Amino acid sequence: MNIIKRLFRIGKAEAHSAIGSLEDPIKMTEQGIREMKEQLDQSIQAMAQVKALSIRRNNEKEALVTQSGDYQNKAMLLVQKGMKEEMPIEEADRLAKEALKKKEQALLDAQIADKEHEKLVSDVEKMQINVNTLKSTISKWEGELKTLRARVQVSKATQDINKKMTQIDSDSTISMLEKMKDKVLQQEALADAYSDIANSSKSIDQEINAAVDTSDAHAASELQKLKEQFNAN
Repeated sequence: MNIIKRLFRIGKAEAHSAIGSLEDPIKMTEQGIREMKEQLDQSIQAMAQVKALSIRRNNEKEALVTQSGDYQNKAMLLVQKGMKEEMPIEEADRLAKEALKKKEQALLDAQIADKEHEKLVSDVEKMQINVNTLKSTISKWEGELKTLRARVQVSKATQDINKKMTQIDSDSTISMLEKMKDKVLQQEALADAYSDIANSSKSIDQEINAAVDTSDAHAASELQKLKEQFNAN
């Protein structure tokens, strides 16, 4: 599981790396995931081979147990033949002993096969745990890779914005603002100048009428006349 330790080191290094160097952890993580998937395939193949061997040894054990029973039955038949004088008793006994020897050897081989089968079953279980761990780790790092890619996109955008901000000349910006301020002041002064010119171009009658507003006096005279008419009636 060295690749897992390697990826954890990558993650730790990435956390302390600068924004510009985030591409390397992404490539390293992608490579690490590819290596883990290759290791997963190899582990599954190896586990399948061990499992097949376990099944084979178990079948061999069962066959040896059956074979042991067959030799037991043959030994019994030989003894019966000798007792019934169907064959020489010495020959029957000799063959019965050989059958019993083969029976014991078959049982011994069956025990060995059974122990090997149990060992292989244990190995398969351990390999299955490693395979499951590797699958889980791959899934985790694929999720981490998606997050890392998103972070790179955000960091690149932030980096571009910050770079553009640093490229702005503050002195030239201030100079531009001062020029705009002067232009606004000039436009305001020009508007006041036009207003003064308009006022100075009025005729003498306009000036007199503006100075003497007779509208109120005329209205007062008309009101007095109206009151006198009511009094006369």
